[in-house]
Amino acid sequence: MVTLAIFNAAEIINSFLSADAMTVYLMVLGFMIIESSFIPFPSEVIVPPAAYLAATSHEVNIFAVVIIATVGALGGAMINYWLSVWIGRPIVYKFADSKFGHACLIDRAKVENAERYFDRHGAISTFIGRLIPAVRQLISIPAGLSRMNLGKFAIFTSLGALVWNAILAGLGWWLGHIVSREQLYAKVEEYNSYLTYAGIALGVACVIFILWNALRKRPDNQNKK
Repeated sequence: MVTLAIFNAAEIINSFLSADAMTVYLMVLGFMIIESSFIPFPSEVIVPPAAYLAATSHEVNIFAVVIIATVGALGGAMINYWLSVWIGRPIVYKFADSKFGHACLIDRAKVENAERYFDRHGAISTFIGRLIPAVRQLISIPAGLSRMNLGKFAIFTSLGALVWNAILAGLGWWLGHIVSREQLYAKVEEYNSYLTYAGIALGVACVIFILWNALRKRPDNQNKK
């Protein structure tokens, strides 16, 4: 997993496993805000261990984990959105070119890629982008630069985050029934690449469905004319 050196994924998972329910919820909220902002942090070490606790104890509720994680993801995305609105494209790219931007694993190429993705797919990209690694944290930036309608941005971002968090929670719940706590970190690491492929596949499937739906409606509209 790619993350900043100050975060130790194994220690974070262990912190989840030793925390009480309220602390777990607060950690999910806080870390998901970080994960969705410009600071790179893997949600794969946040939601699965919380869901694992829901499967192995009665203190943590898996539905609460998913909802809180989604609220946190929206909060982090809003940070990127409003920063982009306030500071504008030139400063965003200056940040991407700076040493601090590189320390946050952000560079000009990644921001340009997020902008191209947004331009190609429009508003729906804020939903699809939440499912795709490397795009997930940055898709809010072009949305802010283009001053996308805030209501649409919040809805699409929340729906995309909800789908992704549900997938992560499902993994954690499943692992809760087959592995011990000592094995959890290794298994999360093992299945991380599969989660990446699943996210990309979901994103591609959404694009195909949207295109198919749009093309299917055109002949009908033309016949009506």
